[in-house]
Amino acid sequence: MDQRIAFVTCERLPDIHGDDRLVANALERRGFHVTAAVWNDPAVDWGQFASVVIRAAWDYHLADARYAAWLHRCETERVNLWNPAAAVLANIDKRYLAGFADAGVPIVPIEYVERGQRQSLRTLLERRNWTRAVVKPAVSASAHGTWRTSLATAAADQKQLDEEVMRWSLLVQPFADEIVTSGEWSIVFFDGEYSHAVLKKPGSGDFRVQEELGGHGEPRDPSPAIVEQARRVLSQAAGPLLYARVDGIERDGGFVLMEMEINEPFLYIASSIGAAKRFADAIVRTTATPLCSPP
Repeated sequence: MDQRIAFVTCERLPDIHGDDRLVANALERRGFHVTAAVWNDPAVDWGQFASVVIRAAWDYHLADARYAAWLHRCETERVNLWNPAAAVLANIDKRYLAGFADAGVPIVPIEYVERGQRQSLRTLLERRNWTRAVVKPAVSASAHGTWRTSLATAAADQKQLDEEVMRWSLLVQPFADEIVTSGEWSIVFFDGEYSHAVLKKPGSGDFRVQEELGGHGEPRDPSPAIVEQARRVLSQAAGPLLYARVDGIERDGGFVLMEMEINEPFLYIASSIGAAKRFADAIVRTTATPLCSPP
């Protein structure tokens, strides 16, 4: 059996980062050779690997058309890519959340403003009865381009909305107070099985939970009911997934989906004893039963 596994990275951070290094070490102890490979490096032969795992393609949103082309290429060339190209392609634009809502999954409500569309921010907020809201690009990562607005500031914020919507499609959502008061769950699954979770909160005076923006997360186990509701979200995904991070808040005793991250999420491996082994186990299974068997 071919023992080579690629962890997909990006030009800005081309090497395997510390958290994923724990997983690579677990794989190497089993005889696999794990290497980092930048997703848009034309010199990489993706077909040489027994399994290709998207891990740190953290600049994809800055070149989303090129990234989509790379995913299509992997699919066409039958690269054993995880997560599968079709699933990732359906996930990188946050409009996928509408499909979850149609399937009955509770989500934070969303208004979509298509690229080039003229939209009065104040009118939108008044129509939805939202006093505070968050605006973000439909394709983004790590809170890139995410900002707050409100009825009180909508007139002043209109210029920013007008400028951004000429460049990309936008999402507008009501501000979820639970992120600040209770925190946002990141619930991690490997091969469909619950592994671990982290409860994240923003830094003082902010609303973004990403660590690079001052947020912090701590290992916590959600209640079995919340885990089960997150698992139901996962069950709506098309096809098998190697990993998924289901992000959401607790509201009125239930789980409300913020995002389902299956492209390049940080998985908080170091926060949970055994997580590196569990992820490595799941990756080994992808090499034994490839997604695309040779014709």
